[in-house]
Amino acid sequence: MNLRIIVVGVILVALAMAFFIGMSTITPRSNDPVALMQTVGTVSGVVGALGIVMVIFGALRKKR
Repeated sequence: MNLRIIVVGVILVALAMAFFIGMSTITPRSNDPVALMQTVGTVSGVVGALGIVMVIFGALRKKR
């Protein structure tokens, strides 16, 4: 296992969740809350998926 890649992946997933939750608290004050949450959901999904992929590849690959 490559522990560094796993740790970075977990941090990315946590940051994506924190970003989504943080932005959802300020959404009601937005001029266009639907468009804001679509953008936030896209960004959070991409960063979260990247983190999950890093965790999987970190667990499968051997450290050199």
